[in-house]
Amino acid sequence: MNILGYSVLDLFLYFVFYSFLGWVMETCYCSLCERRLVPRGFLYGPICPIYGTGVLLMILFFTPLKQNLVLFYVVAVVVMSSWEYFVAWLLETTTHIKYWDYSHFRFNLKGRICLWVALVWGVLSYVVIFFIHPPVEARFQTIPPWLKYSLGGTLLAVLVLDAVFTIRHLALVSKLVVGVTSLGEELQLQLSLGKAELTDMLEDKSAALRQRYSAEIAQLERYSRRFRSRYSKMSPARRYTVRREDIAAAAQLARDELLRKKQERQARRSAK
Repeated sequence: MNILGYSVLDLFLYFVFYSFLGWVMETCYCSLCERRLVPRGFLYGPICPIYGTGVLLMILFFTPLKQNLVLFYVVAVVVMSSWEYFVAWLLETTTHIKYWDYSHFRFNLKGRICLWVALVWGVLSYVVIFFIHPPVEARFQTIPPWLKYSLGGTLLAVLVLDAVFTIRHLALVSKLVVGVTSLGEELQLQLSLGKAELTDMLEDKSAALRQRYSAEIAQLERYSRRFRSRYSKMSPARRYTVRREDIAAAAQLARDELLRKKQERQARRSAK
C-alpha cells in the first residue's frame, strides 16, 4: 500500500526514526537549559511522536513545493504550527494538563504556539527536506525488505505496548488532576464560609476536606513525577484552574443563603 508514492512501511520507519531524532534534539536542548538530564516525551521510550508525524507531513506535502522557496516556507510555518496547536489542544482536552506553555512569549495563541517557534518550524522544514531527508531516504532504500518488515513489526509492537502503558498512566494523572482541582475549589469555599463563623460544622468539614486534599496531592505527586521531570512547566489546563474571584463570589452567595435561612428561623421562633 502506497501513500503519495511512499509505502506505508517506509513511512512508519521514517516516523520512528524522526521521532527519535526529535527526542534527541528536545532532550539536548532542555538538558542544556536546565543543566540536568531531561528525557523529553510523554512516552516511556526515547521518541517524540509530534516530530515524527511533523516530518511525515513535510515529506508528503512540502516536497512538491521545493521549487518555490517562499511558498514552501509559508506553508511549512502554517501547517507545522497548526499541527503543534492541535497536539497541544488534544493533550489538554484529554489529560487536562498543559505540557508546554508559550504564554510568556509575545505573539502567542493560548500559550500553545507562538511566533518565533512557528518561524523555527519553517526553518526546520527547509533543513529536513533539503539536507537531512535525501541521504536518509537513500540509506533506507538499501535496507533489505525482510529487515524492513522485521524492524517494522518489532517497533510497532513496542510502540503499541508503550502507548498502552502511557495512556493508562495519563488517565490516572488526569483523573487525579480533576479530583484535586475539585477538592481545592470545595476546600477554598468551605474555608471562606468558615471565616464567617456561621456554624462549627463548616470547620469540621473543612478539616476533613483538607485531609482528603493532602492525600490526593500526595498521590498526584507520585503519579506525575515522571511527567514533571520531563515537562518542568507542566500545569493543569486553564479550564480546570480555580479563580479567586469565582471562589469569593460562591462564598458570598453561600453566606447570603445561610444568613437568609438563619433569619427565617429566628422569625419563626419570634412568631411562636
